[in-house]
Amino acid sequence: MKGEVEMCADAMDGDRWVVGGKDDAVSLEMTGEGLLAVTKRVLVSPDEGWDGWVMRLFDIAPGGHTPRHSHAWPHINFVAAGSGELFLGGLRHRLQPGSYAFVPGGHEHQFTAAADEPLSFVCIVPSEGEY
Repeated sequence: MKGEVEMCADAMDGDRWVVGGKDDAVSLEMTGEGLLAVTKRVLVSPDEGWDGWVMRLFDIAPGGHTPRHSHAWPHINFVAAGSGELFLGGLRHRLQPGSYAFVPGGHEHQFTAAADEPLSFVCIVPSEGEY
């Protein structure tokens, strides 16, 4: 299905839906202070019908990381592949496929891929968290 995102607006009730694959979404290399080898893909957003929310996929190369930061909005994460750590609550939490986390707004956090393996995780935020 690579290269084919299916979208539909249901004429009966006005709902929209989307079905796609990771490689269908535009990959953006993240740049900025504290970022190392991180790419982001927006999978589902208000553009696809999920009003108020955004589902992104982050891929971090081996040894890469997000900045250690905090922000006002919460996010929900699910590890799709790879391994690494989540710094949250002053502790380092091991991540592997199937791991999940809820990061409340205002809490410092950072995702780091293992030195020998990439980390891929879904991150769902309110719309104001997507920039």
